[in-house]
Amino acid sequence: MKIAIDPFMHRHLPLEQIPAKVKELGFDWIELSPRGDFLEWFKAPRVFPDRIRTLKKALKDADVGIASLLPMYRWASNDETERQAAVRHWKRAIEIAVELGVDTMNSEFGRGPHPDKGSCYCCHTGSMIEACEDAWWRSMEELVPVLEREGISLNIEPHPEDWCETLQPALDIIRTVNSPRVRFLYCAPHTFYFGDDTRAMLREAADVLAHVHVGDTFNHRASSGLRYIMNPPGTQARIHQHLDIGQGEVPWDDFFATLAEIGFDGIMTACVFAWEDRADESGKFMRREMQRYIDTYWSK
Repeated sequence: MKIAIDPFMHRHLPLEQIPAKVKELGFDWIELSPRGDFLEWFKAPRVFPDRIRTLKKALKDADVGIASLLPMYRWASNDETERQAAVRHWKRAIEIAVELGVDTMNSEFGRGPHPDKGSCYCCHTGSMIEACEDAWWRSMEELVPVLEREGISLNIEPHPEDWCETLQPALDIIRTVNSPRVRFLYCAPHTFYFGDDTRAMLREAADVLAHVHVGDTFNHRASSGLRYIMNPPGTQARIHQHLDIGQGEVPWDDFFATLAEIGFDGIMTACVFAWEDRADESGKFMRREMQRYIDTYWSK
């Protein structure tokens, strides 16, 4: 198992300082999420030979590896110009993974077109969801052969505001892709969008599960859905948090015990984004807590 951290809360640091910071926090692996000087959100990668060279040197000097690269592009946009641009960016990101010797990438199903395109960003109307899904399949038809040829695995998660937000149909869609290079990512901070029975959901995902994100959240559906004070009343905003373990309501013993039960041996990433004023403390705490649960349940 690779125990990684998403260093998003340390994005103010130069890229070449990230490996040393990750090592300082107690991790040996990075899940490298979008940042302006590398895989920028929705834009072409800002990557050139010197940047690859200096990052590889920093990784070697810190004795840290990249467990996964996390690109975010509009591959589910029903605007064909946007979708084609996203596929080009994806192909370049795959090249970068190969150049770095990274064999895994992860991403989200996607949120459709840019909000300035005249349709809702989260595409929650039925016709928009269908259009986004169709666009995503067109992108996958182009990208899966590239992933398979290059030996790169892609782990995909449903995300609040995506055209696919829930455990189902995400699992069946990934099974339908029918490629050993395309697997499922279970994000614990999205638990209560998926459902309430953590054990059952992880068991259902076992055959395609390759990656988990670890972070806590509150159950937004409890108390008739009124766990948050929001204006205007009745807003459909998709609220979720990425908190330290123990600060929310995810049933962590169920989570880790079930992962051990199903023989999970993939990537486990600390994904906490809530505490930028105490990012170091949060990272060190998450590494200790994740190891404590691993020692408890994987040793049985």
